[in-house]
Amino acid sequence: MDPIFSPDAIEAWAKAVGIYQLMNTSWAWPTAEIIHFFGICLLMGTVGMFDLRMMGVARGVSMHALHRLVPLGVAGYLMCAVTGSFFIVTAPAQYLYNPAIQTKILLMALAGINVAIFYLFSSRAVLASAESGAAPAPARIAAFISLTCWLGVITAGRLVTFFRPPEFWCLWCTPA
Repeated sequence: MDPIFSPDAIEAWAKAVGIYQLMNTSWAWPTAEIIHFFGICLLMGTVGMFDLRMMGVARGVSMHALHRLVPLGVAGYLMCAVTGSFFIVTAPAQYLYNPAIQTKILLMALAGINVAIFYLFSSRAVLASAESGAAPAPARIAAFISLTCWLGVITAGRLVTFFRPPEFWCLWCTPA
């Protein structure tokens, strides 16, 4: 029996639910690529600007106004997560053993932990601070970590197609 994260098991599941056929026999793959790119634009355009503002760039821009755009960044993230999942389950052997994807997923997890910590401990202080003033130091650190993680996610995503690693590079899978 194949492990649950083996490329064969994932591909069999994708074929059973129809994702594999859809992505490989239609315009679904290029359409998913376009949606993925639009999602990145929304994510970086909103979360990136909010992070830069917290780090002290464009202090004349209201934190409240930028924070109202964060739901667009969340929508962009969801667009990327859904389409990225389609890519992985449609070509699992290309993705599961790829150090660029593993790095991308790790950085996404770090960004998620970072944003959770920010909203638990710093967000109220940031939004309560004077609009033209600097964000508190913990918020600036969280913004730097966030921006670094998301730029790393984009970089790792671009490197995915350049790596065709041997199967033993997978950090969480057992090669088939």
